[in-house]
Amino acid sequence: MAVVKINVLTVPAEMREELERRFSNRAGMVESADGFEWFELLRPVEGSDRYLVYTRWRSEEDFQKWQQGQAFQRGHAQAAADAAQGQGQGQGQGQGQGQGQGQGPAQGHGHGQGPAATGSEVWTFEVVQSAAPKS
Repeated sequence: MAVVKINVLTVPAEMREELERRFSNRAGMVESADGFEWFELLRPVEGSDRYLVYTRWRSEEDFQKWQQGQAFQRGHAQAAADAAQGQGQGQGQGQGQGQGQGQGPAQGHGHGQGPAATGSEVWTFEVVQSAAPKS
């Protein structure tokens, strides 16, 4: 059964562009993972400072394998490098308590080096029904 992981990132207004830039720099890191089905970064429109990082996987096992694999590690190493570079330019201040892309507890897209998010929680859902446009 397909599983959806949603990482809910609390992102201060001044860090929104930085968070989106970091995700953009990591484009392609998850797409080749076995069992990966979908990714979306959802920007809040009004009334919230919480971004949603939506990923869909064929199974929980596929998600866990990706999370423990090299692509995940490379992606988060890149996020840390981006954060360190941002600090040198006066960006990336704040304390993080969550992780960047729906992978559980750590520090938000900077891993102690200037996270863009100030908090994170992961929601997990099983897909019970879905629909797509008819061709």
